Amino acid sequence: MSFKRFRRILVRLLTVVVILATAGSIGLYGYRAVFGYHYDSSLSDEDLSAGIQADENITNIALFGLDTRPGDEKSHSDCMMIVTIDNTRGKIKLSSLMRDSLVEIDGVGEDKLNAAYFRGGPSLAIRTINENFGTDIEDYIAVNFEQVVEIVDALDGIEINVASEAELTELNRVIRDYGLEQGKEFSPVEKTGLQTLDGVQALCYGRIRKGNTGDDWSRVERQSVVLNAMFAKISSMDANGLLGIMNRLMPYVTTSLAPADIAPLIVGAVKNGVPAVEHVRFPLDGEWKYYGSSNEYIMYDVDVVADELHEYIYNDVTPGTDSGSTDSTDSSTSTGKPSDSSTTGSTTSQPSATVDPESLVEEGGSYDASTGDYYDSDGDRYYLDENGNRVYY
Repeated sequence: MSFKRFRRILVRLLTVVVILATAGSIGLYGYRAVFGYHYDSSLSDEDLSAGIQADENITNIALFGLDTRPGDEKSHSDCMMIVTIDNTRGKIKLSSLMRDSLVEIDGVGEDKLNAAYFRGGPSLAIRTINENFGTDIEDYIAVNFEQVVEIVDALDGIEINVASEAELTELNRVIRDYGLEQGKEFSPVEKTGLQTLDGVQALCYGRIRKGNTGDDWSRVERQSVVLNAMFAKISSMDANGLLGIMNRLMPYVTTSLAPADIAPLIVGAVKNGVPAVEHVRFPLDGEWKYYGSSNEYIMYDVDVVADELHEYIYNDVTPGTDSGSTDSTDSSTSTGKPSDSSTTGSTTSQPSATVDPESLVEEGGSYDASTGDYYDSDGDRYYLDENGNRVYY
């Protein structure tokens, strides 16, 4: 299992950064701690295709979770979100955009949403989001953390509900594989239910997606669960604890926001008290389907999603409701892969004499002709059963 895949969960910590900045920027020391990041001024002359700001009290920022390793010159944005700072309602809204979404990329054509960052960095990634969803994003925050374990351990663990036996089995498999990669042995999770997970366990919980646990779709939900658990823990910390966590996080942040831009965002975010944090994933359940020879894409009506996204961001209407009353538990009620429209095109055919097994390999994966086994992008081995479904060893 590739360690780079573990990093994407940490993108959720950017919301924590905003909250920490809110709590710790009163004094000069706090100010310096908040602004100890890598500043990127390269977007100032770029055409980002940003629409006109619809509400001066609402700021949208792109949030990218990167998998860059030492020596890499490019990286895919494994996690892509829109962070909305809604000063009118005292909220921070997180809108997850599925990385495998099939979208139009300027100068490239149709490809996965996360390919935009790889091909053109943050400017092309922002432009792609703006052009496909009609947003007004002009700035970004990027995170390439390697210290989720240390951060969660610094919080003395977080409370997570391991909801099912399937989750428990897969979680412990991921913990075991992570230990093999690190050359260490880590403690497994002993039971299901609400409990305190340490850094390794929390990291791996946000990673699981196999073994009948909901695929990549439900992994996004688990990552938001980890974020909310961290937020709950951080909310109870004193000033010294907050500043300590900030000092850990900020050196790993790159952003186009200058200190002069961040200061008013902080002031606006806290004018009505500590902001509430909400999370919605786009597209919604039942509005997408798998697409491609090996189901490597997620396809949906981009215009419909753009309308839903606008209603959520600007009018505070939770998707699927008829009023402006939002419900931050939306993400926690999702059951993962939809059971209706998403199943269209979602079954991979079993290799036959007329089908090249190599054509069924997922992006970043491989096929072993000597054994007939496949390896996914994480390096995990599986075979296809008679119905074309993946069965992991």
